[in-house]
Amino acid sequence: MCTQCGCSEVDSVVLHSATESHHDHHHDHPSLARTVEVRERLMSKNDRFARQNREIFQANNLLVLNILSSPGAGKTALIERMAKLWGDRAAQVGVIVGDLATDNDAQRLRAAGAIALQITTGTACHLEADMVAHAASHLGLANLDLLVIENVGNLVCPAAYDLGETLRVVLLSVTEGEDKPLKYPTAFQSADVVLLTKMDIAEAVGFDRETAIANVRRMAPHAKVFEVSARTGVGMDTWLNFLQTQWVSSLVEVAR
Repeated sequence: MCTQCGCSEVDSVVLHSATESHHDHHHDHPSLARTVEVRERLMSKNDRFARQNREIFQANNLLVLNILSSPGAGKTALIERMAKLWGDRAAQVGVIVGDLATDNDAQRLRAAGAIALQITTGTACHLEADMVAHAASHLGLANLDLLVIENVGNLVCPAAYDLGETLRVVLLSVTEGEDKPLKYPTAFQSADVVLLTKMDIAEAVGFDRETAIANVRRMAPHAKVFEVSARTGVGMDTWLNFLQTQWVSSLVEVAR
């Protein structure tokens, strides 16, 4: 999928396994062993930074969201609306935006009142914990209540990387099809929250709400599900009230 994030190593493990099953198995597989070793080192490094991030976020009484979705599912519009509404509650929102190129989303979010930093990943198709750590160090975490990480638009690679978040939020827009959770099970299985987005056009696009929710429940029976529209604001108060409760709960947990 990309040239730098380790996806090629994962793919080569699968391909080696599939291809080599047709050949003699009485010889060594040095490339396969090397691939697994490199992959394990990459994930070990990420997990170390994720633990450090989590400790720093907790020390600053921050609720941190890692938002994943396909391109065009409405991540930026959602965060834009969240920043405006959260700001009305006399609280400050910080956003770390991941994109392959441009800082267009960060500019939009700053205009909405958020403190936003853009990470331009180039060819890498996800954010990693060390990238988040570097960006977070420039945000002034002590002044924030909510930190939102807008991951690169992709439901494959980002699902494998812990960033130190409090909650992992996966978006499913009504325009994507009700079977998306079945096609991308890892992303949805890792979700703490699933947001059904663009609900204002659900009827127009023939969205089957019951089937979509059933598929979400099948992949992520533990996840909270909210139905929202960033454009009209439908469902946003319920979503933000949930986040406010989660933030208060995290403060109580830290106090213990």
